[in-house]
Amino acid sequence: MAYSFFAMLSRMKNIYRWALMRNTRLENVSEHCHEVAVLAHVLALLTNRHHGGQVDVQRCVMLAVYHDTPEILTGDMPTPVKHGNPAIREAYRQVEKTACEKLLHMLPEDLRDEYAQVLQPDDCMEMQIVKAADKLSALIKCVEELAQGNREFASARKATERSIRAMHLPAAEEFLDAYLPAYELPLDDQ
Repeated sequence: MAYSFFAMLSRMKNIYRWALMRNTRLENVSEHCHEVAVLAHVLALLTNRHHGGQVDVQRCVMLAVYHDTPEILTGDMPTPVKHGNPAIREAYRQVEKTACEKLLHMLPEDLRDEYAQVLQPDDCMEMQIVKAADKLSALIKCVEELAQGNREFASARKATERSIRAMHLPAAEEFLDAYLPAYELPLDDQ
């Protein structure tokens, strides 16, 4: 029997983010998930080493790698649409859940429960870190677009930073203060 789970995963590179915005550089879901995994890794480390946490660093990374996997089937829904109305948000959650179930059935049965743990995780501290990393990735995209003179991302930058700070996650606030400023520097100054 042929299983198509991994062939479907490879399609993440064909799904572009920020569909409602003019972009100076397109960003696909595959590269976004990589960046979120890198950011989740550092947030987990900062949480444990600087803020007295006890999160599973590797789990944070794995959850981040797969966090947007349902978008293979759903596409990337713009944040203002997804979060603009509670009924739409709940309906989209159900669509994502159905997409995850469909993807899980593209695996041999003996692997499904392993992948279900990263495709359909419980709401845990590790997922909070991934959500913060996801928002940081969006903020970095805004910073990069603004550096290219694309004012289209100005209000998204402000709103995204506010939403990160509203999470009250010390590691995310540390990243904003200590690491984000370097993203605004030219290469020679980094």
